[in-house]
Amino acid sequence: MKQHCRQEKKTFWQYFRQNWVLYVMLIPGLFFLFIYKFLPLYGTLIAFKDYNIFTGNNPLDAIAKSPWVGFEHFRRLFSSDQFFKVLKNTLIINGMKILWLFPVPIITAILLNEIKAKTYKAITQTVIYVPYFFSWVVIFGIFYSLFGSYGIVNTIITKTGGERIGFFTDPQVFRGMLVFSEGWKEVGYNTIIYLATITAIDPTLYEAAKIDGANKWLQIWNITIPGILPTIVLMLILKVGNILTTGFEQVLVFYNPSVYDVADIIQTYVYRLGIGQMNFPLSTALGLFNSVVALILIVSSNAVSRKTLSRSIW
Repeated sequence: MKQHCRQEKKTFWQYFRQNWVLYVMLIPGLFFLFIYKFLPLYGTLIAFKDYNIFTGNNPLDAIAKSPWVGFEHFRRLFSSDQFFKVLKNTLIINGMKILWLFPVPIITAILLNEIKAKTYKAITQTVIYVPYFFSWVVIFGIFYSLFGSYGIVNTIITKTGGERIGFFTDPQVFRGMLVFSEGWKEVGYNTIIYLATITAIDPTLYEAAKIDGANKWLQIWNITIPGILPTIVLMLILKVGNILTTGFEQVLVFYNPSVYDVADIIQTYVYRLGIGQMNFPLSTALGLFNSVVALILIVSSNAVSRKTLSRSIW
């Protein structure tokens, strides 16, 4: 047993000496992970303290010197009507995005894969992929020019005898605008992911299916979809796990006080509490709650996928 362990350790160090350059390449990534992911975890103590930034000589010292209050901030948070409102908004908005947008890149990738004209296929991929590189500020400018009160769409509506639609101010329409703009920006990127998975499928499977008399729809149903199913499961798990943590930049840029009741999500509420009202303990407690729930959702969805589909992230 001991000899076997020594043999394994020796084999590892042999591999390390032969490929030490690969381990050196890990250093920047590990440094980034430590500085931006692990070091800030110290700040989560604010959720359990009566934090006052002027208590110490610097913000980190103030965290150490602030008195403990236990779960007081969490009790205040869960007894607030505003908390349940932003939680509801977060679940509804991101749930709508998953429901309406998750199948779109899968369908688009399958359709693009069937295009035989390489030039047309490349142009189409580029056109739907370019919006992914735009910032949400740029996208807001584009959509406001199109759907604003005096934008192109409302101008056409009024000239045809209709009434202007408050795409950015009407609570009944605003969530749909968020879903539509998210789809316009993100669908192309997700399509490329599925398209890359489709190209990795063994082409001999399609040839065998043709010989057996399978038409195009049968090939897609029995070969393409099963071939990309692991990727679909992976993306769905990530979407469900991040249902409380996505959409911050978009909502922060798009929303305004007239639609706070239907558009204020957890992260924008944390932003307004922490930066706007300087209520760091309550915003930290809400952020910690958000992270814990996201972790539970990822682990749970992964377990369900493993038991029902025999596919999972780990």
